[in-house]
Amino acid sequence: MMNPTDQWTIYKEFRFEAAHRLPYHQGKCSRLHGHSWVGRVYVSCDRLQETGSQQGMVMDFGEISDYVDPLVENFLDHYYLNETTGLESPTSEAIAQWIFEKLESAQLPGLCMVEIRETCTSGAQYRRSV
Repeated sequence: MMNPTDQWTIYKEFRFEAAHRLPYHQGKCSRLHGHSWVGRVYVSCDRLQETGSQQGMVMDFGEISDYVDPLVENFLDHYYLNETTGLESPTSEAIAQWIFEKLESAQLPGLCMVEIRETCTSGAQYRRSV
């Protein structure tokens, strides 16, 4: 039985290789360089599917991929992010927001947060305040 305060959050991880430069940075990141980026898209809900092939799930992980994969393929993987995203300074923070807004426009149900890691020790998360 579900409790009215129940909440589930799932995520789907994705990866891409891409270059960027941060023109305002006071250091080496102002030069063109690349990263092996890792992202996660988080989806949340207060009730699990009750019937069908997704019974007991928030949603199938493959459904999240259906929203994310076109962004990775057409804008992120092996691209120069300053050009493909339209961001003048594509920081991790800006890229997380850019992905969130693209997924929100595509109406990914339950979207609650996007996380981007540009190195194994550095990254950013973006969520909308309610």
